[in-house]
Amino acid sequence: MIQTVYRLMGLYLLAVNLGAFGLMGEDKRRARKDAWRISEKTLFLPVLLGGALGGVLGMRIFHHKTRHWYFRWGFPLLLIFQLAGLFWLFVK
Repeated sequence: MIQTVYRLMGLYLLAVNLGAFGLMGEDKRRARKDAWRISEKTLFLPVLLGGALGGVLGMRIFHHKTRHWYFRWGFPLLLIFQLAGLFWLFVK
């Protein structure tokens, strides 16, 4: 039973991190094409829901949103909180 919960949680985290990473890449692509952009709220949502690692990697790899302080400091801070939460969950 507990293995199923951990497996589902892992799949969720994988999906939300891939989503955050993909959104950062897509918004960067749209920025280069001068096309309609993805809102900053939409970029933050998957990061808040557990996808901070994907958001940070997307920001670094695509060099996107690195000038905005709330992305530059917010994404890594959320990553630290999420990693601390996972650590607490598994060490508990």
